[in-house]
Amino acid sequence: MADRSSRITEFARRHVRLSAAAIAVVLVAGVVVGLAISGVLGRAHAGVLTYCAPTPSKCGFPDATNTGPPAGATLQTVPGQVSSGLGWKFSSYYNEVDVTGNGAVLTGLYIPYPLNITASNVTVNAVKVIASGTFGVTLRHTTGVTIENSIISGQNATSGRVSNALDDVYGDSTGMVIKNNNISYYRTAIAVTTGVITGNYIHNPGYVYGDHTNGIFDNGSTQQLTISGNTIFNSLGQTDAISLNTTAGGQVANKTVTGNLIAGGGYAIYGGASLGNANSNIDITNNDFGQLYYPRSGQYGAVAYFNSSASGSSWSGNTWDSTGATVPAP
Repeated sequence: MADRSSRITEFARRHVRLSAAAIAVVLVAGVVVGLAISGVLGRAHAGVLTYCAPTPSKCGFPDATNTGPPAGATLQTVPGQVSSGLGWKFSSYYNEVDVTGNGAVLTGLYIPYPLNITASNVTVNAVKVIASGTFGVTLRHTTGVTIENSIISGQNATSGRVSNALDDVYGDSTGMVIKNNNISYYRTAIAVTTGVITGNYIHNPGYVYGDHTNGIFDNGSTQQLTISGNTIFNSLGQTDAISLNTTAGGQVANKTVTGNLIAGGGYAIYGGASLGNANSNIDITNNDFGQLYYPRSGQYGAVAYFNSSASGSSWSGNTWDSTGATVPAP
């Protein structure tokens, strides 16, 4: 079965004209995929599928049906059933799981504590991490970490929400791949400045008074970050689904935001050009702006602080989910 990150979303939404009774058969990553359109993938509008937000997977986007551990997977509880493995162990002193061995593989685990990764080339696959407080999964001075097919969540949507579900704590980790995860009950779901974030279902944020709530948060850098093929729903009227943040000062550059289904927040996207900071090579293309919560996707609009005339930057192919009409460049 093809990796779920190799999704049909962009083909189905952008590159073929569809009718309600049509069946499109396409070759994607060497796999023939039949797309029964009527009653499955929403309706077509000028070659763009609409009404994807209520059931994202019907349009090929991530939701609870195609992210996280495989259906029926058995997970061993840490530390009750297993307390250590090659390169990792449960710390009763800190009440967390520490991954210290390069190349460690964690799979098939239920971890009701924070997961702290300080090693490189680590793989976390089909793991469920439930935590409250500051962190769910942390990366500290790592390279080449992959977190996939997992659940990362707070305990509930209020006092048990996790502040940072997945966080590159020092902002110096590189080469991370974050894909096909189901993330909920967070203040910030993913906080990184580089790597690949793809195929994730980010939804149902938590809230404690005073929170600024983010789906994917880049604190501002010139490292390449690719955000593609995710479903990111922020049901709150603040702050965003995706933030290319500039409050730390300096230039924001080399960010790609493409093929995502996004909705909610004050603005669905903050585009990296606030506070007079320079930005370049920021591409926001082919995203589906859902209107689950607000007519303009975010409470105040689809995007703020994006400079489409900046060097190497572009805004194109972005559409409203309810109509398929183009979202104009800001």
